[in-house]
Amino acid sequence: MTTETFEFQVEARQLLQLMIHSVYSNKDVFLRELVSNASDALDKLRLAALQDDSLDVDTSDPRIEIEVDEDARTLTVRDNGIGMSYDEVGKLIGTIANSGTAAFLKELKETQDAAGAEGLIGQFGVGFYSGFMVADEMTLVTRRAGERSGTRWSSRGEGTYTLETVDDAPQGSAVTLHLKAADPDNQLHDYTSAWKIKEIVKRYSDFITWPIRLVAQEGEGDDTPGSETLNSMKALWARSRDEVSDDEHHELYKHVSHDWRDPLETIRLQAEGTFEYQALLFLPAHAPEDLFTRDFRRGLQLYVKRVLIMDDCEALLPPYLRFVKGVVDAQDLSLNVSREILQQDRHILMIQRRLTKKVLSSVKEMKTKAADKYATFWGEFGAVLKEGLLSDTDNRDLLLAVASFASTHGEDTPTSLQQYVERMQDGQDDIYYMTGSSRQSIENSPHMEAFRARGIEVLLLTDPVDEVWVDAVGEFEGKRLRSVAKGEIDLDVQGEEQADDEREKQTEAYAGLLGWMKEQLGEEVKDVRLSTRLTVSPACVVSDSHDLTPALENMFRAMGQEIPATRRILELNPDHSLVQGLNKAYEERGGNGELVGTAHLLHGLAVLAEGDRPKEPGRFVKLVAERLERTLG
Repeated sequence: MTTETFEFQVEARQLLQLMIHSVYSNKDVFLRELVSNASDALDKLRLAALQDDSLDVDTSDPRIEIEVDEDARTLTVRDNGIGMSYDEVGKLIGTIANSGTAAFLKELKETQDAAGAEGLIGQFGVGFYSGFMVADEMTLVTRRAGERSGTRWSSRGEGTYTLETVDDAPQGSAVTLHLKAADPDNQLHDYTSAWKIKEIVKRYSDFITWPIRLVAQEGEGDDTPGSETLNSMKALWARSRDEVSDDEHHELYKHVSHDWRDPLETIRLQAEGTFEYQALLFLPAHAPEDLFTRDFRRGLQLYVKRVLIMDDCEALLPPYLRFVKGVVDAQDLSLNVSREILQQDRHILMIQRRLTKKVLSSVKEMKTKAADKYATFWGEFGAVLKEGLLSDTDNRDLLLAVASFASTHGEDTPTSLQQYVERMQDGQDDIYYMTGSSRQSIENSPHMEAFRARGIEVLLLTDPVDEVWVDAVGEFEGKRLRSVAKGEIDLDVQGEEQADDEREKQTEAYAGLLGWMKEQLGEEVKDVRLSTRLTVSPACVVSDSHDLTPALENMFRAMGQEIPATRRILELNPDHSLVQGLNKAYEERGGNGELVGTAHLLHGLAVLAEGDRPKEPGRFVKLVAERLERTLG
């Protein structure tokens, strides 16, 4: 057969050099990665056979074999799983999809500790390349299940690889490593040693559900290790908590999540009765970069009586818990079940409700008993968890109980809604909040001035979902959730007749200016009125009580929805010298051309203070330039 030679992509070459000249202290992880890949291939074959009865495959003895040749110094990891086609080998092995290598190298540069660097190997799906830590050359022989011919891939990791079609390849994949000489000083062990292989498999892969067999060498006399199964194959979720160590839990998490770090929390659940199932779930310590993308792969592994039937069953948890990883093993489901059927299956719906409550209850307990761990969790996943306040009304109270929010009460310590209510001032009926892109932008907003002056606490909400859930929830324990940037705000204590009289006099004194400015600004504003929320700034723009905020309008437009522009309300601070001077000038000269420009400038400044831009930026800049020019004349 014709052998073709190809070059690795640039980033893949960088990764190869990293592996070849590896300084990792723990090179044993290469075997963990190859065994994990073999296990995935067997899982995929099982699923393919369930979904397609006509598929011509052998599933009689699914297994992973490890074979060593001490004389040739080779180690082979073989499986009879799904295998790969010629094109798949070129795509998945010759290159690295989804720029995984670039992300790997970037993370590696930012990782200072050796343990973190070692773990990065498996994070981006580049575990196959870890073989070059211990090998001078790697060969892959594979045949995709159902196809007649196979493929041989080979490389010395020096920038090129070869591909050729072979006729005698068995179903599955076999990766052969031509091992480097042992170098104990550099933590490079003798990986032809049977005891070393057993140690690695027991440590990293004991939970793998397929048998991992060490194949006996021929003609080696009595000292030859037998063909033995190295792993217990007993699912961790089927064992009692006392029998399973934290390290074993962590290895299972890394296997199902492809994350290199330990999980933040492990959650076990066993349901007995008319419908039995077991669940072993994990809360990650870090949010994946693609958590909010459409292509994010979510779902738990679904087993039926220890047989994997779905690798990413989305129906087991709601979308707002898409970051949770783990396995569910049910006793009474059909092996041949489709995603569409699962969406409607009453047993699956029961599992989803139970798992959802269990996860949320675990987070609530973490909040109470492990504050530091909860702070890490909420910092990573709080934004996605708040999506549940919109979609999961059954668990809304529990979600509100586990949620925490930044607040003006303290810069470093977030608050719960319950804590906010307990600190509310006498006579305060509402829970005040403001949404924005950052804490700093909110704190500098003119809308906050009166609340700061009166010492009234305000929640500072900076996640995009905050724009939506506050309206959906509406209230907490009878206290209305109220935006400081919407509607009219009256912070004066009830019964202060003097304040009411003063406001009435100001409204009467400014009536002419307010009506004239509304006329001049036209379609740019819905109304012009005096403000009770400003103490320092001359003006601000606010939304009417039931209008969409600008941020929410932009969000809908980004999703392709046509949203008509909402006119805002311009509020003026009657105690500011600029507004007082403008009112005096209007009373003395009427609405001349000079004051028209000032009115537009004042409105533009209010829009800018909110982080938005004037409707006509060019005109606004021209007005500012003219005013600056006069100050120099």
